[in-house]
Amino acid sequence: MPLKHILRNFTVAGLVLTVAITGCTSFQQVKMRQIKPSSPERLSSEEYGWWYARFRMNWPQDTEARWYMDLFVAHQIILPVLNKFENDIYLWRFHRRAARDKAGHQFSFIFYASPSTAYNIYQNLSNDTLLTEIKFAGLIIEDIYDDPSFVSKPNIEDTSDKNWSSPIQEAWPYYIMGVSQMWLNLIRDIADDHANGSMPATIAEIEEFYQAVNTSLTELWEKEGRHAFLHHLNALFGYEPLVVYEKRLLKF
Repeated sequence: MPLKHILRNFTVAGLVLTVAITGCTSFQQVKMRQIKPSSPERLSSEEYGWWYARFRMNWPQDTEARWYMDLFVAHQIILPVLNKFENDIYLWRFHRRAARDKAGHQFSFIFYASPSTAYNIYQNLSNDTLLTEIKFAGLIIEDIYDDPSFVSKPNIEDTSDKNWSSPIQEAWPYYIMGVSQMWLNLIRDIADDHANGSMPATIAEIEEFYQAVNTSLTELWEKEGRHAFLHHLNALFGYEPLVVYEKRLLKF
């Protein structure tokens, strides 16, 4: 028999065999797994909620905001609290702002935990001797804490922007916690490099030190932020463009 007839017969036989094998399997219904929603585990009967610790910075008129003081508070005041209560805080983040209004220049530590944890954190912060010294020096005007006896924001999405869609509101706290952790890690590592084994000891030295840390952090953002942060975030969404304020499409 000619070779072409053998190949033709082999191909037809293979196709029949394939249909016979897959006909009983490939058209069956696939049962999807039931996936539990990702949310903080409840370890007790206590209610959980969002809590704020706000630090209002001194910002004299006709001067630039002391943005470097945010870094000081994050590194010297909040980092020890995070280390101490890491098993009791389920979500957390930082918020920075400076505007000529009632709040002014304010740095916030926002966390999701039980009322008892919030109370203990507030006690640690309010009794922090370094924070007291900085307040006495006039660099921080006041520290403001929520009332831990009442949970006013119990839901994961309660501190997200209400203009966002529900999926974004619920998922965003996990994203911004990672961003805040990265930002804090950068501050810690840069500060360690600048300290060279010796941390500043006076108010003037503290200001000069964190100004230098802030400058180095800003340089990292300017030089590497596009690829390290924006590009890889864009990659998670398949490099699809997004609408920016200028109403044009960009890819990072």
